[in-house]
Amino acid sequence: MTFAQTAWEHNLLSLAQSQADSMPAFSHHHAAKSVQLEQAYAACEALTARHSRSFTMASALLPADKRRAVRALYAFCRISDDIVDNGEKDAAAHLAQWRQQALSGYGHTQDAVILAWTDARARYHIPLHYAHQLLDGVARDLTQTSYETFADLATYCYSVASTVGLMSMHIIGYAGSAAVPYAIKLGVALQMTNILRDVAQDLQNGRVYLPQEELAAYGLSRADLAAGRVTGAWRAFMRFQIERNHQLYEEAWPGIALLDASGRLAIGAAAELYRGILTDIEAHDYDVFSRRAHVSGWGKLSRLPGIWWRSQRVALPVVSQPQTRQPR
Repeated sequence: MTFAQTAWEHNLLSLAQSQADSMPAFSHHHAAKSVQLEQAYAACEALTARHSRSFTMASALLPADKRRAVRALYAFCRISDDIVDNGEKDAAAHLAQWRQQALSGYGHTQDAVILAWTDARARYHIPLHYAHQLLDGVARDLTQTSYETFADLATYCYSVASTVGLMSMHIIGYAGSAAVPYAIKLGVALQMTNILRDVAQDLQNGRVYLPQEELAAYGLSRADLAAGRVTGAWRAFMRFQIERNHQLYEEAWPGIALLDASGRLAIGAAAELYRGILTDIEAHDYDVFSRRAHVSGWGKLSRLPGIWWRSQRVALPVVSQPQTRQPR
């Protein structure tokens, strides 16, 4: 099988640009009182620490103002995802209500995550259409449990992960539109890593994100996944998936050079620490059924010097707008 990426990448780039000029970043914004706002940001930081050690470690490498903003973004995404994953009977209605409250642009709320997220979105002029696309992707989990092709799956990955990277770029600062394709590709790589790690958990929740077309090409079915056996066919399938995922990470890496210097190490760390999950899957003979692949705390720390070195040496791609866009 070959890596036919051109078509799906073009489609995702169109999604990123489709509404950029038609939707305002926010309708209006009333800043919360300073004490209340500081407490709201602190709540987002605590939520981030509870749910993602990798993101907490990577975001800690940002300057304080950007760090708290990306953690508010993480908290918004985490709550959005939990509404669907918690299995509520009225999840669709709850998500619609959350969308209205979280994206209204008004700070008149006691919800700490909405307060901090609204403030961060206003401060860094984060385009509203990316947040809507993320929520659209999250909502798909309520109705869609499988994807036929990789192109179909990549569109889902864009919605739930690439949009997060695109919003993060507005916080970090970036060198114009040339950075967008790299952020899209990194988001797909990160989400695919999640999917490969969480095959067993997703199956328990009634979902198979792995492309049906590619499973069939390797002679695998949903029943094979349910059996949880590491067979020759499964190893071959996972080798293909992981090779493509490594390729996505490599192709996304030059985009690091298009970010503001203060954010390069943090984004590089987020990418490489998550990429380490793929290495762990390989090291355990592609068994994602009896264990959850991960990178240990020491494993993450030991990678940081190399990530720093690589992030400092990344070559700047040829771009039409070389000046770094600074967040306002």
